[in-house]
Amino acid sequence: MATQTTNDSFTVGKKFESKKNLIVGLWTMGAFMFLGFILVYLRDFAPNAAEWAAQYSTGAHFEIRLAHVHGTLFGFLNIVVGFLLFQFPICDRGTKLISWLSLGGILMPLGILGEVVLGTSPIFVLLGATSMTVAMVLYGFALWRHSPTA
Repeated sequence: MATQTTNDSFTVGKKFESKKNLIVGLWTMGAFMFLGFILVYLRDFAPNAAEWAAQYSTGAHFEIRLAHVHGTLFGFLNIVVGFLLFQFPICDRGTKLISWLSLGGILMPLGILGEVVLGTSPIFVLLGATSMTVAMVLYGFALWRHSPTA
């Protein structure tokens, strides 16, 4: 009976952590995909589209495209992490740490946008990139150590 209670609480904790990554991942993907539509508009349909397209691979234009790509990718990675955290049982502490580190990865594309739009420090880009990288490596080790029970 005690084992059943432990498993139930473990599942509830995993559900919460994985749901958090799924929701934030979907919202992040949606937001940065919308940014992609804005980029297409600016390149092809805006009044100064030719001028904008001429500067497409330099400066702020390039940085915004980097934010779009990384935001969509990191949103997708959070969806994958959320799904996998629910499917493969690892310890509660590991689940929580990997979940939060993956969410912290969203700082990278937000930091890129912050640099371009607000002139913020690139520290958020570095923190987000490090956070997502550490999450992926830790989750790889956690799954490597995981041995399915029959």
